Amino acid sequence: MCTVVILRRPGHDWPLLLAGNRDEMKGRPWKPPARHWPDRPEVVAGLDETAGGSWLGLNDHGVVATVLNREGTLGPMRGKRSRGELVLEALDHADAASAMEMLRHLDGRAYRPFNLVVADNRDAFWLSLPAEGARVQATPIQEGLSMLTASDLNDLHHPRIRFFRPLFENSPLPDPTAGHWGGWPDLMGCRIWDGDAGPRGAMCIVTPSGFETGSSALVALPSIDRLGTRPQFLFAAGRPDQTGFEPVAL
Repeated sequence: MCTVVILRRPGHDWPLLLAGNRDEMKGRPWKPPARHWPDRPEVVAGLDETAGGSWLGLNDHGVVATVLNREGTLGPMRGKRSRGELVLEALDHADAASAMEMLRHLDGRAYRPFNLVVADNRDAFWLSLPAEGARVQATPIQEGLSMLTASDLNDLHHPRIRFFRPLFENSPLPDPTAGHWGGWPDLMGCRIWDGDAGPRGAMCIVTPSGFETGSSALVALPSIDRLGTRPQFLFAAGRPDQTGFEPVAL
């Protein structure tokens, strides 16, 4: 059950901020974000070595994409395509709107249910396949702070969103120009949970089964007016409560 936090601020120097935790079995091999795909030299993304796709990445056009499983759909299924392909297909596009337009026409029978975020410095979209064989739904992500886990966008029935969204909204804001991320890194590594939610209600999860938060990412996209300013992509190559965020080479 991964988590994505998105802050949209149209007109700001940094109109799109995104943070994402990847939750996965510890034994599933992966590589940190880099240019892993010779046929996609413009893509910088984490590599899932098992299926060959990615969970989160950025391209040279300033498009960021990240995929999450829906509730009860962890792991691959015979006869279904890997959901990690969706990140790479999104990053084949020069802007989020064209990526969304292509992805919303996908055959819902080909994948297990998913949530996908595709964004740039102008637009952001949540694409969802809510059930096996359903139609892919595409929804614009509105201005302000949003959260997504394995359910719907900003679903307050989900304990992690209910507990952590107000904390993000009231935490010190990231300032990529100054090179700091406010309260976000600490929140991404937070293992506190509310009420009866249990450890899976935390932002950074650890379970006896070996399913845990294995890495975390921070992405900031600059305004189109900031000519020459590159996106910022930071990555924690381990549990974010134990591992610091380091810049990814772009």
